[in-house]
Amino acid sequence: MKVTMDVDCTPEEARRLMGLPDLTSVHDLYLDKMRRTIDEGLTPETVETLMRSWSPMGEASMAMWRQLFEQMSGGMTKK
Repeated sequence: MKVTMDVDCTPEEARRLMGLPDLTSVHDLYLDKMRRTIDEGLTPETVETLMRSWSPMGEASMAMWRQLFEQMSGGMTKK
């Protein structure tokens, strides 16, 4: 036997129906921070902070990326 049920609701109604938390305020804070970063421009410190948050192995991963970029830039400048 196969039973099919169609539910017509908005995303907000579906979130409430499933008991998921309302993350609107977190989303708004994130967007505000991204807007400020874009308005102020990217600094090397900002890029490093982003890379740290994206890297799964923390400092070891940052060292690997740093070494890779140094090798790439060194290979391009040497003839």
